[in-house]
Amino acid sequence: MQVAERRLTPARATLVLLLLCVAIGWMSLSSLGGVSGALSNLLSLHTTGAESLILHYSWWPRLVMSLLAGGGLGLAGVLMQQVLRNPLASPTTLGVASGANLGLMLATLLAPGLLVLGREWVALAGGAAAMALVFALSWRRLTPGVVVLAGLVVNLYFGALGVVMLLFHQEELKGLLVWGAGSMAQNGWDNVFYLLPRLVIAGAAAIWLTRPLALLELDDASARSLGVSLRFLRLSGLGVAVFLTGCVVSSVGVIGFIGLAAPNIARMAGARKLTQRLWWSIAIGALLLATADLMLQKLAGQMTALIPTGATTAILGAPLLLWLIPKLRLTQGRPPAPAQSLGPRHPMPWRRLAGFGLAMIAIMLLSLLAGHSAEHHDSSQWTLTLMPEILDWRWPRILAAAGSGILLAIAGTLIQRITANPMASPELLGISGGAAIALMLTVFVVPGPSNLLLVSAGTLGALATLVVLVLLNRRSGFQPERLLLCGVAITAIFDGVRSIVLAGGDPRGQQVIAWLSGSTYYVDSGASLVVIGLALVAGIVALPLTRWLDILPLGAATSQALGIDVERARLGLLALVALLTACATLVVGPLSFVGLLAPHMARILGLSRARFHLLGAALLGALLMVLADWLGRQLMFPQEIPAGLMASLIGGTYFMWGLSRR
Repeated sequence: MQVAERRLTPARATLVLLLLCVAIGWMSLSSLGGVSGALSNLLSLHTTGAESLILHYSWWPRLVMSLLAGGGLGLAGVLMQQVLRNPLASPTTLGVASGANLGLMLATLLAPGLLVLGREWVALAGGAAAMALVFALSWRRLTPGVVVLAGLVVNLYFGALGVVMLLFHQEELKGLLVWGAGSMAQNGWDNVFYLLPRLVIAGAAAIWLTRPLALLELDDASARSLGVSLRFLRLSGLGVAVFLTGCVVSSVGVIGFIGLAAPNIARMAGARKLTQRLWWSIAIGALLLATADLMLQKLAGQMTALIPTGATTAILGAPLLLWLIPKLRLTQGRPPAPAQSLGPRHPMPWRRLAGFGLAMIAIMLLSLLAGHSAEHHDSSQWTLTLMPEILDWRWPRILAAAGSGILLAIAGTLIQRITANPMASPELLGISGGAAIALMLTVFVVPGPSNLLLVSAGTLGALATLVVLVLLNRRSGFQPERLLLCGVAITAIFDGVRSIVLAGGDPRGQQVIAWLSGSTYYVDSGASLVVIGLALVAGIVALPLTRWLDILPLGAATSQALGIDVERARLGLLALVALLTACATLVVGPLSFVGLLAPHMARILGLSRARFHLLGAALLGALLMVLADWLGRQLMFPQEIPAGLMASLIGGTYFMWGLSRR
């Protein structure tokens, strides 16, 4: 093992990437006159032919742009990781890239004049707002796990807001779909001349901060004893990183993964000092993005759809990150402590469960009988109705929302107790994303797939994700940081597939958008009865397993001493999680927070024993989804916010509030 580590150096890793980049670039130039033709058209047009125009105005600017953007993201990532002492920090995991993208979307819709003043400043404001929100949520406990959890929640929350805006303003934001997914397409050198001086200024600031930032490797007391202002230093380092991210996002859109992977590859290759990590991260980030973009250009001629570079980078790079995860030293290698109750244990849990049940019935009746109707859509008043045609339209949606909420809540409770990690959920660990990838691919590969085929494909996708999670985290004892990083990588693959689907222009893409948002609009009575039936069966199947759920968080040794076959128990529970997640994802999409929020709320309200925890989470999950479906129908009537997105907004708001108080 030590011999393998000595063989890998930053220079050799960079050289491999450079040779791969040169080889792919050489092949891509074969149809454009070769290397000599490319060099002759670098600085000026050699001829007025089509090949010369493509080389001078597209190929070369695109290559230079990918090198600049990749290098800028690599530098931003290493600055964030150094300031936060957290190898998981990056523009993506901290929500900076999604904040910058959301800021540009808001400016496009509400104040396009701001874009004339400077796109980078709009993106900078959005990224800074996201970074400030992450810090506000995790300020009391600046541990790697809490910071990354806050970043993931902010990232999902801003992503849900972006999808809501896209649903209501598809025409205005249509051009942002490809660009927002990370498009490197160029039609001249203007973007290069726009980005280059900004990166030079930010790079100079980073070099000036290198020596003081190196002191952050010491503990706070030692750094202060050397006369360092930690607050100024952290704000300066993060300010440069956010500015770099904003400039890149405003130029080429969201390019995920590079800011996370490049610094970790440099660290894994042996770059220990900050100066070394800084320079090697820039080089590795630039070559990673350039290589991915050149590969994309080579394949583009064989495909009819336009594939964004950012999406391709995530799909190609996330498996590399998954391979690196077991080699990263995130903690001291200790398994996590068993999940503790976040609130006092309730002395009468059945009474609390009865209260949840009554609240759920009340919300279901309100959703069924009250709301706007087509005859009164100009009025701000809600009306009560008993009209059969309206009730026949509403009750299937209510049952489908309640059933999907129960499924996600049970899946979230199971995965939290299996891993002894209260941060685990199908959404954050990428299980929902894995199911969504399989479902999307099935929709595009199989003409007219049946619901049974979709459920089967989603279950296989979720199972594959769970297998990856188990294999990568088995030896480390399911450490929260490693699990979250696995979730980041799998979610990156899902985001890449989603971006390709949406940017391709296929008519089925609109169907996918509606499904991803979690709308219950198209659910009929038969489908709703199937969903609620599956939810009830899941609850009945899960209840006899509560003894395992009480004991497994105590650790493998204790569980085996009490007569539990740990491997068999975990595999059976994980298979159940996969099935539940696939069924729920098919109805409400992969963006809901219910699988994370409902188990948390149940534990906070005193339901800590597995049986009560499971029942309480199921009731709260149903209540949250029915409430989200009803609010989504009422807030912007006659337009509708899908239930999955509304649940994300409600759950994300609540969870961010809860994080800020921990």
